[in-house]
Amino acid sequence: MTKYHLVILKKPYLEAILSGRKTIESRFTKTKCPPFGQIEAGDRLFLKLSSGPVCGTAAVAKVKSFADLTPTKIFELKKRFNHAICGSDQIWQNKLDCRYGLLIWLKGVGPVEPRRIDKKDWRAWVVLTSQEHFGLLKAEQPR
Repeated sequence: MTKYHLVILKKPYLEAILSGRKTIESRFTKTKCPPFGQIEAGDRLFLKLSSGPVCGTAAVAKVKSFADLTPTKIFELKKRFNHAICGSDQIWQNKLDCRYGLLIWLKGVGPVEPRRIDKKDWRAWVVLTSQEHFGLLKAEQPR
């Protein structure tokens, strides 16, 4: 069953996704947290600018998850995939102590009319549910 996700992105990464330069979204964390284990091919993403509106949507083409990461493994992921992730050297340096990682291949990326939502917490990724969807699921459901 298709799941929906709210993805919070800093401006350069959101712009790179919408322009087609960034085709893989990566998430590296010290602990297992969403979307780790909660995302799969076919899921839909709402792309939100950090401290700004929802500006785009995408579908998940493929997901690869990694556990027990080490700095060496993270460096290998950077070498292999950074052409599509578009992460700066500093971003990768900051992720060297992460143990979990996700690579999410994007397809069907497109802009939407910017829409502000009432989200005030610090989560950078939210798996949307019927109880918590910020009014986004109604707009996405087929008529």
